[in-house]
Amino acid sequence: MKRKAAVFLALVCMTVPVSCGSRDKGSRLEDLKKTGSMELQYAEHFSVDYFEGGCSLVTAGEEKLLIVPEGASVPAGTEGITVIKQPVENVYMANSAAMDLADGIGCLDRITMTSTPQRDWTLPAAEEAMDRGDIAYIGKYSAPDYEALVGEDCGLAVENTMILHNPQVKEKIEELGIPVMIDLSSYESHPLGRMEWLRLYGLIFGVQEEADRYFAEKTSAFGALDTNDIPESEKKTAAFFYISPNGYVNIRKPKDYVSEMIRLAGGKYIFTADDLNVDENALSTMNIQLETFYEAARDADVLIYNSTVEGRLDSMEQFLEKSPLLADMKAVREGNVWCTEQNMFQQTTGAADMIADMESIFSGEADGTDQLTYLHRLS
Repeated sequence: MKRKAAVFLALVCMTVPVSCGSRDKGSRLEDLKKTGSMELQYAEHFSVDYFEGGCSLVTAGEEKLLIVPEGASVPAGTEGITVIKQPVENVYMANSAAMDLADGIGCLDRITMTSTPQRDWTLPAAEEAMDRGDIAYIGKYSAPDYEALVGEDCGLAVENTMILHNPQVKEKIEELGIPVMIDLSSYESHPLGRMEWLRLYGLIFGVQEEADRYFAEKTSAFGALDTNDIPESEKKTAAFFYISPNGYVNIRKPKDYVSEMIRLAGGKYIFTADDLNVDENALSTMNIQLETFYEAARDADVLIYNSTVEGRLDSMEQFLEKSPLLADMKAVREGNVWCTEQNMFQQTTGAADMIADMESIFSGEADGTDQLTYLHRLS
């Protein structure tokens, strides 16, 4: 009789949801035993602590998110913490930069909604998914279709930092019972810090090992570079910019992550904070007069034209149509003007390859070749 009772009790226990770290449904988050943390290489704007039983506590800025594994119950004491229950499916991706991260770790099929219209995608996988109807556009991030979010049984809304200007949207989504995560990868100063957010998405989607392996593979090209010993006087100077229809030149700020890419690739960004009256807002770019740009960058060794806003350039002739001043610049005379491919910013996983492309240009290895991934020479 006692044996039967013991077997019955064991069967009952198997059907009771397990709380993170304990079989006691009354366990509290603050009492869970911490088992470790995610060791990050470059990212500074998120951290992850692991707890016994499978729960993970993510800190991203001022937000905290608790990832609860499938089959586990949510511990008590999670007030003020966003709870994300696995499996995470039917994701609303309002942060376009993260779409490539999800695709890279094989989780694009978890995303069913976006705030980016199909015409604005330069990421082939996203375009194709929208063509098939697997991902639907449900309105601008500041005015999403709330009925669609509910109807699709949205498991997570991923927003970028623009949502901070529209907090009522985040609040409304949360009122519908949908967890919201604000992706702060745009705040990362190190280019590979942005890409390392794919490891957080790997955790959320339950493919942590695959994400870690993919990150290691994608950053291997950067790890192979040897640019630290280049004397400052021998570094090639570079400007990264585009010219707007109204004649202003849009440049990256000296501390922006693209400027950091140039430095990591062994180059020297031509603009410094001392040269410019740099405003301290959150924007990573600023507009300057064409004449100011010419004076600062006319002797730059390399010019890199950003095609992602005003469109791709295929020839030097198209470039010089922007302004007659450009013809007298050193990089133009020496044939060292390059243009980005239009997928540069949406293909977040390409940061290491972009740095490698730049290094090839600065070192001269790119001379006589058009085999770069994200840049092509104008001729």
